[in-house]
Amino acid sequence: MTGQRIGFLGLGNMGGRMTRRLTGAGHPVLGYDPVKGRAAAAGATEARSVTEVVENSDCILLSLPDSPVIEKVIRGEGGAGGVLAAGRAGQVVVDLSTAAPSSSIALHAELADRGIEFLDAGISGGAAAAERGTLTIMVGGSPAALDSIAWVLEPIAAKVVHMGAPGAGHTTKVLNNFLNAVSLAATAEVMLAAKKAGLDLAQVLEVVNASSGVNFATLNRFPHIIRGDYLEGGLTSALMSKDIDLYVTCLAELGVPSLQAAGPMAAFGLASSLGYRDQISNKVVDALGDLAGGIRLHDTGPGQIGP
Repeated sequence: MTGQRIGFLGLGNMGGRMTRRLTGAGHPVLGYDPVKGRAAAAGATEARSVTEVVENSDCILLSLPDSPVIEKVIRGEGGAGGVLAAGRAGQVVVDLSTAAPSSSIALHAELADRGIEFLDAGISGGAAAAERGTLTIMVGGSPAALDSIAWVLEPIAAKVVHMGAPGAGHTTKVLNNFLNAVSLAATAEVMLAAKKAGLDLAQVLEVVNASSGVNFATLNRFPHIIRGDYLEGGLTSALMSKDIDLYVTCLAELGVPSLQAAGPMAAFGLASSLGYRDQISNKVVDALGDLAGGIRLHDTGPGQIGP
């Protein structure tokens, strides 16, 4: 019901954009981020602490870097100051972060003991979709809890899918992000090879996108990258590496081999080591280009045929 109060913890790259969607739709938001000014920049009222947000909100959204940070925010430092200490029965916590499913399952149980609903709600679509309010959200947890806060998600998502029990949302997100990493790293290699072979990159993408090699990167990333637009504001190489680690751990826990992880793990590790760690993960193509002789896809000079 729309009379509920919204709190937001973590107003960085994605959290800030989602908060702007909420405030732009006329929903007051109480926000907290360690970086002062972020809440105000997103149109939210700036809180002084996590506790202030929790005590004054009915639905609390999280957009945080990883599970260790999420756990600190939920459990607090030294058992005090987090959502568990300040929360109350009837609240709904929606974790929009990318997190370890096993950690999310544990937090579901801990919050349930206090009568607080927890939804692990992975998001996909990147910064552009967050800006437009067209994210896809995959949710694990109580269907009734999800129904109760559906109005909160309307301004930020074009598609919301209930995936099942606690942990199902973040498991789906980890699996999806791995496919994203594979397609981005592999397409970067292919496009660099096309450049060195002297092919017209726009034509290569036209052919691939009408053929069996088509993927999200060829459709939505590289048409921009070949023009020098890296679509700044999205997932960094460091965060992409973190997501691949989550995938490998998740598959190990499920007893499934992760034979495809080595390629993207090496690619984004390389990007981080060459100075692209905190830049958008699309710059992986530049990291690979550095090793291939300093190639940039958007250079206007001629390519070459063969090695």
